[in-house]
Amino acid sequence: MSLKTFSKGGVHPPENKLSAGVSIQKIPLPEVVVIPLSQHLGAPSKVLVKRGDEVKVGQLIAQSDGFISTNIHSSVSGKVLKVDLFPDSSGYRKMAVQIQVEGDTWMEDIDRSEDLVRNTVLEQADIRKKMLEAGIVGLGGATFPSHVKLMVPSGKTAEYLIINGVECEPYLTADQMLMQEHPTELAAGISLLMKGLGVEKAILGIENNKPDAIRIMKEATKDSAIEVQALKVMYPQGGEKQLVQALLKREVPSGGLPIDVGVVVFNVGTAYATYMAVMKNRPLIERVVTVSGKSLEKPSNFKVRVGTPVSYLIEQAGGLPEDTAKVINGGPMMGKALSSLDVPVVKGSSGILIIKEEEAARKEILPCIRCTRCVGVCPMGLEPYLLMTQSEKGLYERMEQEKVMDCIECGSCSYTCPSARPLLDYIRLGKAEVGKIMRSRKAV
Repeated sequence: MSLKTFSKGGVHPPENKLSAGVSIQKIPLPEVVVIPLSQHLGAPSKVLVKRGDEVKVGQLIAQSDGFISTNIHSSVSGKVLKVDLFPDSSGYRKMAVQIQVEGDTWMEDIDRSEDLVRNTVLEQADIRKKMLEAGIVGLGGATFPSHVKLMVPSGKTAEYLIINGVECEPYLTADQMLMQEHPTELAAGISLLMKGLGVEKAILGIENNKPDAIRIMKEATKDSAIEVQALKVMYPQGGEKQLVQALLKREVPSGGLPIDVGVVVFNVGTAYATYMAVMKNRPLIERVVTVSGKSLEKPSNFKVRVGTPVSYLIEQAGGLPEDTAKVINGGPMMGKALSSLDVPVVKGSSGILIIKEEEAARKEILPCIRCTRCVGVCPMGLEPYLLMTQSEKGLYERMEQEKVMDCIECGSCSYTCPSARPLLDYIRLGKAEVGKIMRSRKAV
């Protein structure tokens, strides 16, 4: 039987899962954390603390400030040093809370036990409220506030919940190890999301290069309404539109969302965080992060408190190798180079990748030879070579007509280009300008 996958494009880069099978490790707390007030799509949270305040682990330090926004909690106990502007992963200075770590004192109402807790009397509204209060966002990278995603728009109907356990980015193994080490909590979290969404069917999609995760999750969900489905290894299978098509053969329309075809998609990390929030009253203050690279001494999967400096994380994996050229936030296909190693881990940090010099060097950019490889691998059916040319020339209205906003920025086009053209870089720039045009049009 052939394995399911999506129908358009895709590539198969070297997997380099160097930390596969490496158990999730807790690391000592750093001396200082910096917790940004905007770790999610939408409005930044409104700060509730000031310099000199004493805080505990799990204490609310910034409150949701809009419909699409979410709460921020302290990941440590200690004293607030500053509420000020700090650089984010792209180098932009944004508001954050800096805390001096003193001990590890948690809020009294948080359940820190390892006991599995189930509660079937919770209603939909209870689950959504708990997720809002706990600051749960999509941990697959998008960081969209999860409680909002459970609110199905008027006129739409949710039929399926899909859980994304694909983790198709090379090097990253955080989700894989979460499935292998915390299957019962994950299964409970998926059940909570089903109830919060009001659906009776859930499918967990996992690529076939993770046989242990597939076996373990099938065992954990065997007496439930959760189906575990093995998928063909193909990047970017983890894109939610690609995953919906692979599992259900439903195509999300241009400019649309999975809910347009009756589906809502969450990442496995989000399902785990949902269980912790709803059943343990534990806000989203830590997550699993892969730290990897071919020259790194100890490729690892760490359970990391939000706000921990990336430099500290790299030290725990053996330190920065001498031949390092770039440090990437995320995976090699969609991740972006960090401007500084002093930036903090945030809710959306899935991985830190150390790239050595020989791999980081850009090849000479040559003229486009019209080979159309980029067209063949684009999972959205776009023409990347054309979009890059339009971006270079500032033809943003044309880019909108060519559906540039459908681009999921997977990088397959750049990866396959024989002329080493920076297709994705230019498409990202063009998307940003098209987005501005579309927003200004709506504001009129």
